[in-house]
Amino acid sequence: MAFLQTVDLEQRAGSAVLLNKVSLSVEKGEIFAVIGPTGAGKTTLLRLINLLEHPLAGDIYFDGEKITDPSRNAIHVRRRMAMVFQKPAVFNTTVYENVVYPLKVRGSHGKTARTTVYDLLDTIGLGGYAKRKAKTLSGGEAQRVALARAVVTKPDLLLLDEPTANLDPGTVKMIERLVMDFNRERGLTVIMSTHDMQQAQRVAGRVGVLMNGRLVQVGRPGDIFFSPDSARIAGFVGIRNLLKGHIVRSESGIAVVDVNGRDIEAVSALPAGAAVEIFIRPEEVVLSKSASDSSARNNLRCAIRSLSSNGPLCTVIVDCGFPLEVLVTDRSAVELELSQGQEVYASFKASAVRVLPSMQS
Repeated sequence: MAFLQTVDLEQRAGSAVLLNKVSLSVEKGEIFAVIGPTGAGKTTLLRLINLLEHPLAGDIYFDGEKITDPSRNAIHVRRRMAMVFQKPAVFNTTVYENVVYPLKVRGSHGKTARTTVYDLLDTIGLGGYAKRKAKTLSGGEAQRVALARAVVTKPDLLLLDEPTANLDPGTVKMIERLVMDFNRERGLTVIMSTHDMQQAQRVAGRVGVLMNGRLVQVGRPGDIFFSPDSARIAGFVGIRNLLKGHIVRSESGIAVVDVNGRDIEAVSALPAGAAVEIFIRPEEVVLSKSASDSSARNNLRCAIRSLSSNGPLCTVIVDCGFPLEVLVTDRSAVELELSQGQEVYASFKASAVRVLPSMQS
C-alpha cells in the first residue's frame, strides 16, 4: 500500500460537489503536486488528508492505517503531518516563539529545542530574526516562518496549499528550494497544490490534475504538460495550437485530420470519422521560405500574421487556414527575414501532432 492513499473520496458543501470519488496514491518520500482550476477541490483534498474535515464518503490510509474512522483519536496521526496554507499564518509573538511552539506542545523545552529552532532559522535564511515580532515580517518572510513551524517537529507528511501564491519570484525560488531540500535530506513526503504550472514541473516528481472535483489524470510532469489525456486538460495546462477537426481517413497508424479544410497527418489509432482535437507544440514547427524537402509529413503554405520577440525567442503567428503559433529563435527570424504578411511554409512531423478525442464527441 502507498504511504498516503485516498479511496473514492467524496465531499460536498450543500448541493455543491467538491470532490467526486477521488482515489490517489502518494509514495513515501515523493513530492506530489495537485493542479487544477479555482474551485476544482484542491484545498478540500488537502484539508481532508490533514483531518481538518471529515469526508462524506471514502477512506484515507496513512502509512497503512485507515484514518477516516471518526471514532478513533486522530491526534497521533495529525502529529505526523503538517500543513502550510496559502496565506501565511503567524502568531502575534516573536519569530522564535512561532517556530518553537509545536515543540513545546510535544513537551520539548530547553537547550535542545532552542538549538533546533535556531538551526532551522538559519536554514530558512532568517537567522537574525528570532526576536523579531512575526507580525512585522513581509509576506515572504512570514511564509518561511510558517514553513519552519511546520517542519520543526520533522513530520512524515507536509501538505502545502498554494504556498507561494502572491509572493515575489525570489521568495518563490527560495521556498521551492527549501521544500526540495527538506524532501531530499529528511525523506519528507510532500503534497502541494499550486496554480503555478512551472512550479509543478520544477518541484514535483508526479502531478495530479483535479477538475470539477475529479482526479482526471496523474503522471509525471512530462505526461501532464506534453501528453495530456484529454483536450480539456490540454487547454487547462496551456497547450498551444489546440485545433478542432475530424479524421477523414486512417491507415497503418497514420490518420489524416481535416482542420478547416486543410489535411494534417498525425500518428493516431482513432478511426475515420472520429471528431478530434489536435495540438502541435509551437517549438515542433519549422518555418521556411520554400516547401521543405525534409521528412516531415506536414508542409503547409501559410502567411505570417504577427511576430513578437521575447528575449532570445520569437513567437510567430501564421495563418494556414487556421491560426498556428510557432516558436523560433530571434536569430532564425532575422536570417529568414520574417515579416508580417510574408508567405512561408510551416512543416512538422506526424509524430509531433497529438490527437485527442473531441470533448464534444
